[in-house]
Amino acid sequence: MIRGIGVDTVAIARIEAVWQRGGERFLQRLFTPAEIAYCTALARPAPSLAARFCAKEAVMKCLRSGWTGGVTFASIEVVREPGGAVDLQLHGVAAARARDLGITRWHVSLTHTDTEATAFVLGEA
Repeated sequence: MIRGIGVDTVAIARIEAVWQRGGERFLQRLFTPAEIAYCTALARPAPSLAARFCAKEAVMKCLRSGWTGGVTFASIEVVREPGGAVDLQLHGVAAARARDLGITRWHVSLTHTDTEATAFVLGEA
């Protein structure tokens, strides 16, 4: 049973500009160490950072929490499976909120063009 659906799109240039202004503090506030390591090792980190940002926003929509109630961007992690597919791991308050909603499985799709990144997330019971 579907318990939540979320989608988000962001301009890659917007994420890149905020990263340039906020530097390491911006990265640490929004992303986990593993996400930072993966994205910053790429020739163009901004598209992957933007796609992960969108995934986190989409999960917050599934959780019906927004940026409130203790759900933080860093408590939602995009992980890569062997072979390159992506999945989600939630930590802390975000994980508790998912349990409260009965979400036991996540489906996530990330994509980007040269200018925009998009994520679609579905939470399933």
